[in-house]
Amino acid sequence: MQHQVTIRYGILRNIENVYTPTPTLRKGDKVVIRSSRGVELGEVVSQPQEVDDKTVVQNMGEVLYKVTEEDKKKQKEIEEEKIPSEFSLCQKKIKEHNLPMKLASVEHLFGSKKIIFYFLAKGRVDFRELVKDLAKEYKSRIEMKQIGVRDEARLLAEYEHCGRELCCRTFLKDLEPVTMKMAKNQKATLDPSKISGRCGRLMCCLRYEDNAYEELKHYLPKKGTLIMTTKGVGEVVDYDILQQKVTMETKDKKLIVVLKDEILEKVNETRTNMGKECESNCEHRCE
Repeated sequence: MQHQVTIRYGILRNIENVYTPTPTLRKGDKVVIRSSRGVELGEVVSQPQEVDDKTVVQNMGEVLYKVTEEDKKKQKEIEEEKIPSEFSLCQKKIKEHNLPMKLASVEHLFGSKKIIFYFLAKGRVDFRELVKDLAKEYKSRIEMKQIGVRDEARLLAEYEHCGRELCCRTFLKDLEPVTMKMAKNQKATLDPSKISGRCGRLMCCLRYEDNAYEELKHYLPKKGTLIMTTKGVGEVVDYDILQQKVTMETKDKKLIVVLKDEILEKVNETRTNMGKECESNCEHRCE
């Protein structure tokens, strides 16, 4: 029987399950792991769990050991001395080669001679000569990684409008797309400055409750539907998804708010994209 634990590691705060020979690890412990990138530092974010030998995953990372005082000194040296120097030199070389790219950050892996340079650019960049210069200078394996604005926020920003640390820096593993429809469903303001995150894109948290809003929305009649209620007959002009209420307009132009349970029946559904009535005598129903 083996054990696995969830680890957060790397400058992009990747989250990954890895095997551990130490089932006594606790959340918050600093460890040295072997990931797909090499040997690096990580932080335990879950309790170890037993894994059946039949469910063993090939090429999964592993915890090597808990961080020692010597490891902490080495990491401090990397962060305070090596990384600033590598960042400055790379910026200088970018200017020398006149490359259309913006350097965002540098990551120097703890236990291997590998340096990752994160940059932003509008299109593809031919950085082969830049890589040659950096490899010659540092005698290390150089990786240039192009990122987008969401990853830039994950690298450089810390707190969101709500006062909490960015979701992408704490627990989000994958940055899934967020749409304006999600904001509209939740009746959120459409002011870009209020629904955009530090990256300038729609906030990831708009996605969290979207499934619940979509499910509740199906219980309410669509706008334009003629409904019969305990308060009369009217056409739906608006609805409140969370409170399960609809606003209907009666024939005398009055607006009445009714609960979902007060709707007796839908007199007719709203119809969109309807073409002319079919004049064919066929027995098939026209769509």
